[in-house]
Amino acid sequence: MGKIVDVLGFDPSLRNWGVCHAGLDIETGEFEIKDLILLQTESESKKNVIKQSDDLRSCREQFERVTKLCEGKAFAVSEIPFVNPRGYASANFNAGVVLGLLGSLPIPLIQVFPQDVKRIFTGMKDACKEEMIEEAVKRYPNAPWKMRKFRGAMKLTSDNEHLADAVAVLHAGMATEQYKQLASLYRSALAA
Repeated sequence: MGKIVDVLGFDPSLRNWGVCHAGLDIETGEFEIKDLILLQTESESKKNVIKQSDDLRSCREQFERVTKLCEGKAFAVSEIPFVNPRGYASANFNAGVVLGLLGSLPIPLIQVFPQDVKRIFTGMKDACKEEMIEEAVKRYPNAPWKMRKFRGAMKLTSDNEHLADAVAVLHAGMATEQYKQLASLYRSALAA
C-alpha cells in the first residue's frame, strides 16, 4: 500500500447506523477494513417518554458518536436516503434526521445513493440484505463481523446488514467524481 488515509463508510439511520472504518490507499483506491461499528439507539417512548423527546435524545446520541468517529479521518462516504413526498412518515422522518446529521459532520462527505451502492458492490441493482452481507463477508472474511453461537456453531447476525452496507458504501464512493477529486487533492498534499 502507498499513501494511506483513514476514512469512514456510513449506512446511516437514527436507530442503526452502520460504520466501516478503513485505511484507504489514496493512490489505488483499495482499502483495508480496520473496524466495523454499529451505532444503535434504543427507543424509550414506551417508558412514558414523549416520542419527540425520545427522538431528539437519539439524534443527539448519534450526532455525538458519529462526530467522535470523524476525529482524525480524511473524509466519509455515506449513503443518502431519499425523502419521498408520498412515503411513510417514519421513513421520511428518518431520512430528514440522517440528512441533518450528515450535513453537520466536520469532515468532507462523499454522497452515494442506495441503487448505486447495490449495483456497484454486487452487480445487482436490487440485491437483498442477505446478498449484501454474503458479498461483504466473501470480500472481507477477516473483518470483525457480528457473530453469535447458534446450535454449537458461530453464525452471522442480522445486524451485519448495516455493516455490510457500510462496506458497500465505501466501494461505491470510490467510483464517484467526488472521490476522484478528493483523492487528487490528498495525493498532492501528501506529496508536498
